Amino acid sequence: MAIRSSLDVATRISSELSAFIEKLVDDPDREEAPTLEAVRAALQESSSEELWEDDLRHPQDRESMIIELNALIEEFGPEALAAAFVSAKASEALSRVIESAVTEVGRRRRPTLGAVREAMLGGLTARLIGDGAIEADEDHGVLLAEIDELIRRFGKDTPAEMFVRFE
Repeated sequence: MAIRSSLDVATRISSELSAFIEKLVDDPDREEAPTLEAVRAALQESSSEELWEDDLRHPQDRESMIIELNALIEEFGPEALAAAFVSAKASEALSRVIESAVTEVGRRRRPTLGAVREAMLGGLTARLIGDGAIEADEDHGVLLAEIDELIRRFGKDTPAEMFVRFE
């Protein structure tokens, strides 16, 4: 079964399940890329592990994630790679750049990833550093590389707001 783009999935998956999947995907001890079935197994096994004590406050959260995961398995199949279900979020610094572009005076519509990149090249990042909104040690090149990766994955015409990290 063909999987839809990760952008489509990312808008439909809870942040809790996305975070759980991301931990499995990023686990350096895993030899194979986890599938949705492997995520379900890990989720079912994790009920007594301290992972739940750190990340979730109530047992119902785990049950809700299992229900959500079962629906994804039904739709995409148990062998679908779990990495496609991790929602992408910008770093804190890039989130501030995106928020600034969103609130910038004169914008008639929400900025896309491409428009934010253009604004960054046009001095937005430097202005935010000067205003103290971004740490001076934030590397403009790193932020450009980050937005370039988002553009590569999701396209330059994707609304940038959906990648803002709220913490």
